[in-house]
Amino acid sequence: MNTLAVNNSRKIEPDGRSHDPDGVRRDIIAVATSEFAEKGLSGGRVDEIAARTRTSKRMIYYYFGDKEGLFVAVLEAAYARIRAIEGELDLAGMPPLDSLRKLTEFTFTYQNSNQDFVRLVMVENIHNGAHLARSETIQALNVSVLNVLRDIYDRGVAQGVFRPGIDIIDIHMTISALSFFNVSNRATFSLIFKRNMATRAALAKRRAVVADTVLRFVSKS
Repeated sequence: MNTLAVNNSRKIEPDGRSHDPDGVRRDIIAVATSEFAEKGLSGGRVDEIAARTRTSKRMIYYYFGDKEGLFVAVLEAAYARIRAIEGELDLAGMPPLDSLRKLTEFTFTYQNSNQDFVRLVMVENIHNGAHLARSETIQALNVSVLNVLRDIYDRGVAQGVFRPGIDIIDIHMTISALSFFNVSNRATFSLIFKRNMATRAALAKRRAVVADTVLRFVSKS
């Protein structure tokens, strides 16, 4: 579980107002991310989030409407973080094979370093994507990764290194699935097969396997 630092130095007025409303909102989302990732939407407590941010339940509802509105904001922030970092990888300036390997390795490393993200996605799947469906922001954010992949793939096909006719969603799903599993199923897989999947060596080896698998899926040779 990631440890999220919260700035509790913000001055809160008696009526619940803050001199830094954007900062308070970010603090609430940071603590709510940890709360929902650990306990799920049903188990997460708004009272606990308020106590840990030195705000109030009333202020949280003022910013987010209700508990589900807060969860939507948490999901939006989680997806925004990964998409923002993806946008800084400069993949368009690299050969297609190198670009796809770098994107795959980034996804694997990010999900293993940000396990709260994986847990939040698992929670949302339990709720059948109901909160993602409410958010136009999340749907817009996730278009970017498909555009990045489409550029890499189209360049690879044009250069004769990628097989034509592969669905971009299939490539994205393969990258996500192989990266996601290493976090979501780590505990059970490690126990059943007596293999520690969390060591630095194990992660490095698995990341290479995942990248090789994705490249072999799309490559001509």
